[in-house]
Amino acid sequence: MRKLPEILSSTVVASSRLFRVERVGLRFSNGHEVEYERVPGGGRGAVLIVPMLDADTLLLVREYAAGTHSYELGFPKGVIEAGEDALAAANREIMEEVGHGAEKLTLLRTTTIAPGYFAYQTHLVLAESLYPERRPGDEPEELEVVPWKLSQLDALLACGDFTEARSIAALFLAREYLSAQQT
Repeated sequence: MRKLPEILSSTVVASSRLFRVERVGLRFSNGHEVEYERVPGGGRGAVLIVPMLDADTLLLVREYAAGTHSYELGFPKGVIEAGEDALAAANREIMEEVGHGAEKLTLLRTTTIAPGYFAYQTHLVLAESLYPERRPGDEPEELEVVPWKLSQLDALLACGDFTEARSIAALFLAREYLSAQQT
């Protein structure tokens, strides 16, 4: 295992309500010194949930994405709140966003996005044995819940509004997990 670089300095160069950007001075084991910019992890991370209504039907949501200024199709997601673990957050989020809770929650994998710049982690969770339960959430408008057959994965991948990398990764991880459970 390689030795991590030594952190020589860390300075906040920009911040907003959601993000903080740091300039980090590093010294590598070979003596080379460089500066990187990063968005450090703040908080507990996030969850993205693949809710399975039945063995072949997953529930997606269509919601506004400010980054692309479009409505995107993807899986329910949200931040892990204080006092929650990833599975409790996942169950709360699906109650808020799709109106169901889950009797069975499985952590499929913890992922990062652009780890060279962002320390943020997303826990991908499979939710099974759903039951109806709606809780109020923090969305500015009602989300459109879109049932989709897992057996029609190719058609989902062809949808122009199903673009989020985390949702695509979760889809394949859930399919592989469910397939292995059937054998």
